[in-house]
Amino acid sequence: MSRLLLTLVLSTLLAGCHRATFEDSVLQKSDVKYRVGPLSNDVWERRGFADNDLAFVERGDTGRVIATNATCKDHDDPSLQVLTKHLLMGFTERQDLGQRTFTLDDREALRSRYVAKLDGVPVSLELVVVKKDNCVFDFSYVAPVGAADARMADFENLFQGFRAERQR
Repeated sequence: MSRLLLTLVLSTLLAGCHRATFEDSVLQKSDVKYRVGPLSNDVWERRGFADNDLAFVERGDTGRVIATNATCKDHDDPSLQVLTKHLLMGFTERQDLGQRTFTLDDREALRSRYVAKLDGVPVSLELVVVKKDNCVFDFSYVAPVGAADARMADFENLFQGFRAERQR
């Protein structure tokens, strides 16, 4: 996957956040502070992409990306399914491979798997969405089709380590 396509994927998945700090697996910005599970620096490199909290690219230009984002604002309390659909904007020929709910940081979360195309290029998508304290947290894993399983455990480690704390 080219770097241009990688940038497009991240821009499509992740939207609208403010300046943040990230230290010891804790991201903090004006309205929220949250922890994620650690990723190996030998495998993943943090990248600064506009309009997202965290994005990690697998070293070696494999096309695998793990990202997370938090949006804290008043909204009409959309369902986890609706929030997931928002993450899919910009993708075409979406094929839903399944969804399941589970508990994440004492809240119901939705995990979804898709195959879709972005600018005609097929990608695998693994998405996790959870709401807590009027914030929406999403976790995304994008990989070339057929290559997602190789780093799925890293993605699971990242979101399973999630803990949120609303800033007052």
